[in-house]
Amino acid sequence: MADIDLNSMSLDDLKKLQKAVNKAVDGYQDKQRREALAAAEAAARELGFTLAELTGQPNKKAKAVSSPKYRHPENPEQTWTGRGRQPDWMKDALENGRSKDEFLISTAD
Repeated sequence: MADIDLNSMSLDDLKKLQKAVNKAVDGYQDKQRREALAAAEAAARELGFTLAELTGQPNKKAKAVSSPKYRHPENPEQTWTGRGRQPDWMKDALENGRSKDEFLISTAD
């Protein structure tokens, strides 16, 4: 390994070196992790299992999509589940004194 005189380096150079070292360490650890995972998966396969079966991890399934709960009165294509960020049309309506209940999608729809 090359000897580096850290005391003669500027702060900017030290920060760049630190960033490069951190990136190299992270890359090395990621490579080691991938290799270990591949070896573990291969060993599990040899015995007729998946790694998920042996570790008790549930099968990855797609997230269930929530049904819309609210509908824009003038543009029925704009809906909102009631979760996450409130759409602008709902914010505007609430600021103008309207109630969320006015926009509920009835079960008969």
